[in-house]
Amino acid sequence: MQKIIILDFGSQTTQLIGRRVRELNTFCEILPYNKYPEDDKDVIGVILSGSPLSVYQEDAFHVDLSHIRGRLPILGICYGAQLISYSYGGNVESAGTREYGRQQLQYIDRENPLFKGFDERSQVWMSHGDSITKLPEGAHRIASTETVENAAYYIPGTQPVFGTQFHPEVFHTLQGTLLLKNFVVDVCGSRQEWSAEAFVETTVKELREQIGKDRVILGLSGGVDSSVVAVLLHRAIGDQLTCIFVDHGMLRKNEFGDVMRDYQGLGLNVIGVDASEKFLSDLAGVKEPEQKRKIIGRDFVEVFNAEAQKIKDAKWLAQGTIYPDRIESLNITGKVIKSHHNVGGLPKEMHLQLCEPIKWLFKDEVRRVGRSLGMPEHLITRHPFPGPGLAVRILGDITREKIRILQEADAIYINNLREAGLYDEIWQAGAILLSEVRSVGVMGDERTYENPIALRAVTSSDAMTADFAHIPYEVLAKISNEIINKVKGVNRVCYDISSKPPSTIEWE
Repeated sequence: MQKIIILDFGSQTTQLIGRRVRELNTFCEILPYNKYPEDDKDVIGVILSGSPLSVYQEDAFHVDLSHIRGRLPILGICYGAQLISYSYGGNVESAGTREYGRQQLQYIDRENPLFKGFDERSQVWMSHGDSITKLPEGAHRIASTETVENAAYYIPGTQPVFGTQFHPEVFHTLQGTLLLKNFVVDVCGSRQEWSAEAFVETTVKELREQIGKDRVILGLSGGVDSSVVAVLLHRAIGDQLTCIFVDHGMLRKNEFGDVMRDYQGLGLNVIGVDASEKFLSDLAGVKEPEQKRKIIGRDFVEVFNAEAQKIKDAKWLAQGTIYPDRIESLNITGKVIKSHHNVGGLPKEMHLQLCEPIKWLFKDEVRRVGRSLGMPEHLITRHPFPGPGLAVRILGDITREKIRILQEADAIYINNLREAGLYDEIWQAGAILLSEVRSVGVMGDERTYENPIALRAVTSSDAMTADFAHIPYEVLAKISNEIINKVKGVNRVCYDISSKPPSTIEWE
């Protein structure tokens, strides 16, 4: 299958480039800047991402493009454009002040293939502290803004090179999708053959070849990711798949029974394990978020291993890892944002190989694959839920009483969103118990000193960026009133209006 390679130099928006390319029905792979594949026979073009670094820094990420240039079309974005210029004799210098935000392209060479179909003026998004002050030999300026002379350039050839100082992948570059389409489809020649249906067909074939007659165990979570993996594997290998659903005691209210019924309705072979006593015992007194995640990850493996040993001849463990999980666990700079319990491989004692059939998909793509597989809509549209469950929505240590409080509040919250017709408009919603905080209240003429609940709801398309959902005040008022009146231990409800970045969707 044709594909675009995106070399990642550490930009926060690299994943958005990938999403935009996929939206053009073109497969792409995002790889570290220094991991270009030795076999690139299916590659039709290369995109270089942005970066938080400057190309002239000692520790800047550099890559030799000589084995690519002249063979494949190249598009450099921000740092990528600066790197190409810097590598081939151009100058890149500090702009003095960081140029960040909306700007207008005041000059556009609309005869150039990159800007085919563009308006005479077009809004773009800048985010850089350096500017290309001199283009490399043979390069032509093809766009400018009031403050950025070389906003885009072009190096002609059989396989041309393009550079943009702005970010076409972000929403605020109004014709960014058109620019990427011009590059991917017109310049690189994409046949636009990537689709959910094509993914299912290809992946089922690959799974059959990868697994053969082996048995596979899948750790189900109840979410759309692991559910899609289950149905995908079931289609590929049938009864060679055994699913295990572990209840760690921190699921939503009534979730264990509801999910088991859903999976059995799909014809899956599912084993349900109630391990809540072990998890809650090991988490007793633990407050630090990363430590909670690590304990849950460790216990999950232990419980899973014990069940896996009962299944004879199992050689594979399947997981619902998706691309944002892996990006948030470790980015190109090596800095951990937060660990995910299903990322990072398996302990040697499990003696199982890892199977992650949707590890390159974004959440919206996973949902499209689920629909292609004919899965029930309520499973596909279900909001994401963290692997550690309510453990990362309880700020502080975990107790059964705190779990009860949060389960009740969360159920009221989600039910009201459904009744108001808002659930499917929201990417992810959940209640957070601020158990380390007490607030004063008055109930029945008596003073109370209890916990606040924070409500979180965001809109997003891939979880890499998110904004808070604008829930109507009257709906929030109804939710708040119902939680305070019905959930013992809560006397205050707040609504989180922070975006990602700088905040994450989950509080821990």
